[in-house]
Amino acid sequence: MAENYNSKDIVILEGLDAVRLRPGMYIGTTGIKGMHHLLWEIVDNSIDEIANGYGDKIVITMHTDNSITVKDNGRGIPVDKHPTLKVSGVQVVFTQLHAGGKFNNSNYSYSGGLHGVGASVTNALSEWLKVEVCREGQKYAMQFKCVKKGKDKYSGGVPVAPLQHIGPTDETGTTVTFKPDDKIFKDCLFDAEIIAKRVRELAFLNKGITIELINENEIEELGNQRRVYNYTEGLKEFIKFINEKNSVLYKEPIYIEAKTNLVELSCAIQHVDLYSENVFSYVNNIPTPEGGMHETGLKSGITRAFNEIARSLNLLKEKDINLLGEDYREGMTVVLAIKMKNVQFEGQTKTKLGNPEARQEVENIIYEGLMNFANQTSSKQVLTDIINKAKGAAKARDAARKAKEITRQKNSVDSYSLVGKLSSCTGRNPLLNEVFIVEGDSAGGSAKQARDRSFQAILPLRGKPLNVEKKRISQVLENEEIRTIISAVGTGIGNDFNIEHLKYNKIIIMADADQDGAHIRAILLTFFYRYMRELINTGHVYVAIAPLYKIYKKGFEKYVYNEEDYDAIVKETGSGYSVARFKGLGEMSAEQLWETTMNPAKRVLVQVTIDDLADAEEMITTLMGDNVEARKKYITSNANFNKVDTFEQRSKKK
Repeated sequence: MAENYNSKDIVILEGLDAVRLRPGMYIGTTGIKGMHHLLWEIVDNSIDEIANGYGDKIVITMHTDNSITVKDNGRGIPVDKHPTLKVSGVQVVFTQLHAGGKFNNSNYSYSGGLHGVGASVTNALSEWLKVEVCREGQKYAMQFKCVKKGKDKYSGGVPVAPLQHIGPTDETGTTVTFKPDDKIFKDCLFDAEIIAKRVRELAFLNKGITIELINENEIEELGNQRRVYNYTEGLKEFIKFINEKNSVLYKEPIYIEAKTNLVELSCAIQHVDLYSENVFSYVNNIPTPEGGMHETGLKSGITRAFNEIARSLNLLKEKDINLLGEDYREGMTVVLAIKMKNVQFEGQTKTKLGNPEARQEVENIIYEGLMNFANQTSSKQVLTDIINKAKGAAKARDAARKAKEITRQKNSVDSYSLVGKLSSCTGRNPLLNEVFIVEGDSAGGSAKQARDRSFQAILPLRGKPLNVEKKRISQVLENEEIRTIISAVGTGIGNDFNIEHLKYNKIIIMADADQDGAHIRAILLTFFYRYMRELINTGHVYVAIAPLYKIYKKGFEKYVYNEEDYDAIVKETGSGYSVARFKGLGEMSAEQLWETTMNPAKRVLVQVTIDDLADAEEMITTLMGDNVEARKKYITSNANFNKVDTFEQRSKKK
């Protein structure tokens, strides 16, 4: 240990070196999600141009070498020299952290990129980056690259030369091409489906914009190389897309649009024949899955307006008490998008809006919008159907008062008997503890023997949990397995969820690698998504990956976790090997289960995340809802029925 700590020990990281040293501070991860974050930073800059009235088209081109191009027809980055730094605006934007035109409202009224680190971080973490700017009738270009500074030391985003003047042009806008540095993003490739989902969402949120995605890795003759997203009705089309596999209460969504001195708001509302509510909210095109003040205002406005409308239609009598907001929101899908200046997001992740002034403003706009809708002669039947559905929800709520109290009073849930079900751990620090939700008593018994009881708890499921997708809360809470999970986790559910009462830092689903196991995982994930979504948003839910095979011979053994690795491991093993196939967790000994699936040093866990709420909603509705045709179509499109390389055939090969 160094005994002297002086000024000479303070390291000054120049330029973008800090980004390369600690990339996770800027993009979250150096995996595939972080690599795509580099793209979003550039795309968001183009979207900000368009959202502020400059340009209407973005073209994203995926190249075969894993580089990618983003081209817009906005104003173009300023090319004149910065008064202080004495270099071009282009160089400033791509080499200086916290440099940008979004810190005041003179150039961008609305912006998602408020921290001014986007383009420079993308540059810092790229092998090379090229930018072309068309502005005021002239074209300019500049290149940057990663430079080796010493043994295993690199400096990213170094200018190859100053900004070059190319010549006259009729175009306007900025084109950025970059290749992520594979020294940072090992074995990562851009994924066309991930990109398509995000740009589709951006096209919905910015009606009239055209976003084109070109994938040069695809074969042009097959017609899947080019995709174009353009939605003239914006959120109306978005909510129809979300609900296309559901039975809707009314065909045309209720649409509210308004602009005040504080916010610019668009909102679409549509009810479906389900019991859960779904709110998809955005601020300046950024998803806010944790909600915030705009969602609070939305819900208040909806409750206030519908209670007044119910009385005006005589669907609520004078003697009747007002319905609760949750009654009106049963089966309601809402897409809310606002744009505002001086946004205050809670946390660097920008997932929750903190501006208190947004609450009252959004409430007033939603209230007035719904009251205006009520004044339309064609709206009476739609409103009657909504209010009658809400009255049905209220009756169910009253009839199931005891079950409802369980969801509202955490102590009632926690008092549910877990004797003989949960094998708790001895550790008392929730941050260190984890619970395995295990399929079946047999696997549960092995897991109890295998675990490290100092921090690992085991909760065996003795029957298949309820598919909660089309059930009211009273029905959900009648299911013994669901109640057991609620008690074990400790947070409560729904409106009474409190993350501070979480008993385990990791909630790990451990099921067999077969059809039944996949079904149980889907059921459990649907439950967490519908009733404990914050557990997923905050990264507490995992799926344990159990091995499919053990390949072994004298002095050698290796476990195979997926079919793709089988042949490679066989080749590594050489001749004279044997293969054991695991048909279920219950077939493993406690030692094998610990070694392959439960030991933190060796196990494979998949953290469950939601990158796209609309896409997650579509997936759960498709797989867990009642639309058989939609589910059949999805399975037919995604399942590989041609995979015949079974264990038995492999055994014959051997």
